[in-house]
Amino acid sequence: MSEIKKGRQTDGSEHGMTQDAAGPSSGLTRRNFLSMSMLAGCAAIGVPSHAQAMPEFEGWPKSYGMLTDFTACVGCRSCERACNEANKMPAPDKPFDDGSVFEEHRWPSAKALTVVNRYKNPGNPSSPVYRKIQCNHCLEPACATACPIHAYTKTPEGAVIYNKDLCFGCRYCVIACPFNMPGYDYESPFDAKIVKCIFCYGRIKEGQIPACAEACPGGALTFGRRADLLKLARKRIVDYPEKYIDHIYGEYEVGGTSWIYISGVPFEHLGFPTNLPKKPLIELSKGYLSMVPVIFTTFPALFGALYAMMHDKAAGKEDSHDKHQEVHNG
Repeated sequence: MSEIKKGRQTDGSEHGMTQDAAGPSSGLTRRNFLSMSMLAGCAAIGVPSHAQAMPEFEGWPKSYGMLTDFTACVGCRSCERACNEANKMPAPDKPFDDGSVFEEHRWPSAKALTVVNRYKNPGNPSSPVYRKIQCNHCLEPACATACPIHAYTKTPEGAVIYNKDLCFGCRYCVIACPFNMPGYDYESPFDAKIVKCIFCYGRIKEGQIPACAEACPGGALTFGRRADLLKLARKRIVDYPEKYIDHIYGEYEVGGTSWIYISGVPFEHLGFPTNLPKKPLIELSKGYLSMVPVIFTTFPALFGALYAMMHDKAAGKEDSHDKHQEVHNG
C-alpha cells in the first residue's frame, strides 16, 4: 500500500502529462477554424473524429484516485475551506464554521468546487451522515465525449481537466454528466464558463496531494493509486461488515470513477444515482451518435470556432489598445 498517501505525495516519476497534451492554452486561430470546418464536414458525412472514436475501453491502471469513507466524515468542512483557498476562490456567503449550511442540500457551483451535505441516517437518526460532493473524474468521462470541440481532457493521473479558452457555452457536458457535476458560471454574460473540480491537477503534477485530502482531519479522504484504494476499500468492507454496506461506489459505475466511496448506509440515501450502467456512457452512445442529425454535430463546431476567433480578436484589440495607451502616456 505504499502508493496510498494521507500526507505529502512524493512519487512523481510517472507524471507524464505535458501542457500540450492537457489542451492548448489559448483559443482557436483562423487556421484552426479551417481544421474545425473540416471536422464539421466529417461529422456531416458520418466520419467520426479521432478524439471521439474510442472503440476499446482500457481504463487507466496507474491513475490516482481518492477514497472517501463516509463513516469517517464529521462534517467539519475543512475540505471546503482548503479547496476554496487552493483555487483562490472568493469567500463563501457563510463562513466555513457555520453549521446552518446543512439545513439545505447544496451542490458544487462556480463559487464552490466541492460542498459537504448532511443526510439522515436511516439506521441511527441521532448520527447523521455527511457526504462530500465534487466531480468524480470518470475513467471515461461523458463530458469529454459530449464536448464538440474537445475542451475536456482525461489525464493519465486521473484528473478530468477543462480548457475554458475553448468553451463556447453549449453546455453539452452539463447535460451528459451522469453525476450533474459541471457548473455553469453566469457571473459574466460575455465570459460565461464551465467550472468544476480538477482534482488539484497542478498539485498532483508537483508531487503533492489534493488540498481537500491534505486538510481532512478525520481520515475520511485517502489519496493514492486507484488500484490500491480499491484494495483498501475492499479490506475495510471485509474486516468490518457491520460497519459498511457491501458496495464500493465508483468501482464500476459508468466504467468507473477516480473518486470511489464506501459507506455505512445505502448510497441512494446520500443522493447518489444508483441506476447507472457499468459500461462507460460512450459505449452506450455509439449507435446514437452515428444517427445524430448534421445540424447537431456541425453547428456546434462551427459556432465554437467562430466564438474562439472573435474572443482572440477582441483580446488582440485590447492588447493593442493597452500598448497604444502606454506609448501615448510615454
